[in-house]
Amino acid sequence: MKCLIFNNTPAHVHQYKHAVQRLEDRGHDVLVFARSDEFTETLLSYHDLPYETYGKRSESLQSLAWEIPTHLYNIARRVRKFDPDVIFGKGPYAAAAGMLSRTPAIAVLDSETSFDHVVARPFVRAILTPSAFRKDLGSKHYKFSGVAESAYLHPDVFEPDPSIRDDLGVGADEPYAIVRLNAFNGHHDVGKKGFSLEQRRRLLSELSEHATIFVSDEGGDLDFDDLPARPFDLHPAKMHDALAAADLLVADTQTMVTEAALLGTPAIRSNSFVGEKDMGNFIELEEAGLIRNLESFDAVLEQSQELLADDSTTDVWERRRDEYVADMDNLTELICNIATSYGDTQPKQTAKTVTGVS
Repeated sequence: MKCLIFNNTPAHVHQYKHAVQRLEDRGHDVLVFARSDEFTETLLSYHDLPYETYGKRSESLQSLAWEIPTHLYNIARRVRKFDPDVIFGKGPYAAAAGMLSRTPAIAVLDSETSFDHVVARPFVRAILTPSAFRKDLGSKHYKFSGVAESAYLHPDVFEPDPSIRDDLGVGADEPYAIVRLNAFNGHHDVGKKGFSLEQRRRLLSELSEHATIFVSDEGGDLDFDDLPARPFDLHPAKMHDALAAADLLVADTQTMVTEAALLGTPAIRSNSFVGEKDMGNFIELEEAGLIRNLESFDAVLEQSQELLADDSTTDVWERRRDEYVADMDNLTELICNIATSYGDTQPKQTAKTVTGVS
């Protein structure tokens, strides 16, 4: 069986890395298509995944529009040569590859606010989303229990590195928090915002009174010379180990909040996505007591400090996490089961019959 997988962001690398490795271990031929992006390629190389790039990562919708023809040409040429049996991806590029090569394409996505499912739906064989997804995408739509990040943070596939505190240079009992700051330069971020520069500086100042602070600044805008915080400067592949041992995550971004929830790390999320039209997975995680979605910056400051000051926080969050993951699907296994079904000599099966998803 030949499987083509699109990895366009670092999050996609994590989502598919275990599936790629397991499929290769089972003797299947896997190829990863990626956009040329420093952080994405760093992770692909770190995990020794077989990848090729088809074009650069665009920083604006205008540049993307100019680059789409080149991207599609490169994809079509390479897909025809590789001749896959099945294609996985999040949206338009995977769908286009499937259409151009007449190959079944499976979209795996979790954001109702993105246009990925709108563009992809007419051209894909199936769309997989978490059960909390708040839109009905029709007869091709199948749901799994949990969140997309289960593909790499399910207890069956992830075990934190106990040496991470040494790598970070913090003591065994030294509390530390991670602050994740979004660059808001993705196409799905148009019109959205998070913490202002002034709010970022105030947040770091006040949190530093309770814990050592590490900052993951996607946009690279902060000057740490006069800030009571350290940049997170370990290899990005170490972030989940660091997140698992952290006492708190505060973020104006999305993915790392879900990751913290699966690791039992208290997480506070605040950006302009939060509100009545928020995504279903963040609503579900908040209802499970694993994250807090806050619109007010003052509430972020207040609740962050409360969580760091409460000695019971760690035990409470770990218990809630254990309850949540107990019935969560392992997305890596679902992906592998679907992929291998397309290599069978029997008639092709749907995602539902292969995986048992609803």
